[in-house]
Amino acid sequence: MPIKKSELYSSLWKSCDELRGGMDASQYKDYVLVLLFVKYVSDRYAGKSDALIEVPEGGGFKDMVALKGKPEIGDGINKIIAKLAEANDLKGVIDVADFNDSDKLGKGKDMQDRLSNLVGIFNNPELDFSKNRAEGDDILGDAYEYLMRHFATESGKSKGQFYTPPEVSRIMAKVIGISSAKRQDQTVYDPTCGSGSLLLKAADETEHGITIYGQEIDVATRGLAKMNMILHNNPTADIRRENTISRPLFIAEGALKTFDFAVANPPFSYKAWSNGIDPSNDEYGRFEGFGIPPTKNGDYAFLLHLIKSLKSTGKGAIILPHGVLFRGGAEAEIRQNIIKRGYIKGIIGLPPNLFYGTGIPACIIVLDKENAESRKGIFMIDASKGYIKDGNKNRLRAQDIHKIVDAFNKQTEVPKYARMVPVSEISDEDNNFNLNIPRYIDSQEEEDLQDIEAHLKGDIPNRDIDGLSAYWNVCPSLKNTLFTPSGRAGYSILKVERSKIKAAIFENPEFVCYSKKTDETFKEWQNAILPTLDNIKIGSKPKQLISLITESLLTAFSKDELIDKYDVYQHLMDYWSETMQDDIYLIAVSGWKVEINILRNKKGKEAGWDCDLIPKNLVVNEYFPKNHEAIDNLTAEAKKTAQQMQMLEEENSGEDDLFSEARSDSGTISRGKIMKRVREIMFNSEFADELRILQQYLNLSDKEAEINGKMKAMKSDLDKKLLAKYKDLKQDEIKALVVEDKWLKFLYASVKSEIEGICQKLATRIRELAERYAEPLPKLTKEVDERSRNVDRQLRNMGHEW
Repeated sequence: MPIKKSELYSSLWKSCDELRGGMDASQYKDYVLVLLFVKYVSDRYAGKSDALIEVPEGGGFKDMVALKGKPEIGDGINKIIAKLAEANDLKGVIDVADFNDSDKLGKGKDMQDRLSNLVGIFNNPELDFSKNRAEGDDILGDAYEYLMRHFATESGKSKGQFYTPPEVSRIMAKVIGISSAKRQDQTVYDPTCGSGSLLLKAADETEHGITIYGQEIDVATRGLAKMNMILHNNPTADIRRENTISRPLFIAEGALKTFDFAVANPPFSYKAWSNGIDPSNDEYGRFEGFGIPPTKNGDYAFLLHLIKSLKSTGKGAIILPHGVLFRGGAEAEIRQNIIKRGYIKGIIGLPPNLFYGTGIPACIIVLDKENAESRKGIFMIDASKGYIKDGNKNRLRAQDIHKIVDAFNKQTEVPKYARMVPVSEISDEDNNFNLNIPRYIDSQEEEDLQDIEAHLKGDIPNRDIDGLSAYWNVCPSLKNTLFTPSGRAGYSILKVERSKIKAAIFENPEFVCYSKKTDETFKEWQNAILPTLDNIKIGSKPKQLISLITESLLTAFSKDELIDKYDVYQHLMDYWSETMQDDIYLIAVSGWKVEINILRNKKGKEAGWDCDLIPKNLVVNEYFPKNHEAIDNLTAEAKKTAQQMQMLEEENSGEDDLFSEARSDSGTISRGKIMKRVREIMFNSEFADELRILQQYLNLSDKEAEINGKMKAMKSDLDKKLLAKYKDLKQDEIKALVVEDKWLKFLYASVKSEIEGICQKLATRIRELAERYAEPLPKLTKEVDERSRNVDRQLRNMGHEW
């Protein structure tokens, strides 16, 4: 059965649990990722003569499995990895971690058990990577990325430098226009490549592939990048180790090699950037004509290196702290010279706390040398407010990424978000080449002003009502349904009770019409996309499919007056991550067929069955609704009976607890003890009331047992019918269940939730305004005076005088 991404991720994280305690995440990543690498290349290439990676005798994952439970397992794993490294020129790449380190892995039996368990997790038959790759879907690369994110999160400050969040990488890859690359021999370069995620995201945007170059200063991190390249099917990527500023390794005829595209996320404000060079006499001329960066801040050193590394038509993007946009001194001079040459195509301001090594806000500077001399403006985006909290970090959502990329690539001006800023404005006397985004884009939300006169005299200011014009444009009559002019100019009165505002909105004919129009928009999109979904087959490319589906959804909702198309897009992307990608991946590998999973308990015994692609409830609702209804009725009856028993118990507990004789030490009532008590008092009239209550309880208990017995039999019968139906499902039935009943019904419900959200948001704002001005100050003052007089009167009556 094909690997589900969610299950793969879970298995990999289990392996991390085996290593916790002796080391932190910045160290145990070296062990987990090496095992992942060895398992992957062994499954993919072992025994193949023409393989990109040679798995030598005694140098594969099966050799590690043979060491399970043996005292020498640590040393043995080291030797296996050494053989694999030797055969593939991977020394210093995959052999960095010592699997025989007792300080990190424990001594004796502790190490033996820990490593045996670790190998056992990767030895799961379901993790067979030789058979589990749908074309175009990089499941191993995604798993690597998943682990890297978690390692960076757990490593904490200063240890996450090897990793650029994939969301940021994706933006950079899309805004440099690398998708226009037509040939494999075109190049992309990262001078501070870390684990290689930026390079891979850029390469992933190309249709025909691209030649990858990267340089990284850290030995272990360069090893991560090399493994990452192989896991992502880019084994020929040229990743070198050295300090990029003092010793760049990509040289052509004594000058820096130049590239078609470049991306970088260098260390922020690196203090030791000039170690090993004389910046005033740089042999590669990187600072010539621009200026020398400050001695203790290397941000512009990396930027100028990137510019120098681009061809005359080259395009690139670099992540830098916001300070580069406005700091003075030497940096101001460099910034002015870069702007004058027209190299900066755009600047994207990102939210704070996205990166693992720092919490400060950063920006993406987009470079484009092509036609730079004629560039008249810089396109700026303030994306600082589009994110969600994710643990102790912020994270860009799919909708935030898409909104940024759409605005930038289409050069679309959006109020309070994006605009083309003329160089003439940037260079004028007021701005003096300062690129600080708030100078050019005011992204602040308008202040919710309080109206003093309304607080004094009551009623709702028309200014606030007019602020909801987006709703009145769609539903003109709704405004008159909710408000009527007051006796004062510029103010209105709420016509409906506050508790009925939401109902008034929902029932408004124009809002009903708008809701129906949204339904029609969804149905039109659904009808258009159905053939695409029905035609998914073995070999389909999941990532291309989701791109096609989402773009069509964005187009469908682009003209909706109230729903933000990016919110609808986010619903689809969330569902994709949670469910749909696993479904489509299964179909792309195995086709439209039902695969039954046998569930097992902790002891390994069968404990039922399920199906990943088609949950049981879908088949029950479609083919066995009466059985489901009958079970639901019995469930309701059982619940009612249980409640009656509980009420009987509660009514007869306390000081005279009639159930005291029947309670166990844990407080639960024993049926056997009740029956024993009944026999004891059956013929004693003194206990007639107790006997009646206990018998009533027993009758209810009998009824509950009878209902539960019927339910168990019905469920067992339904389960047998279900299993038989699953085995008999035809392909058309499977498609209908998955596409229409599972995917599209969920997405339709998500769109309906947006309508509900619109109504709720409007109702909340109106209620807020109504409550804000409901009690004018004179009225409040009068009430205070009256209550004060009442208190005085009460005090005098009690004999107290003020």
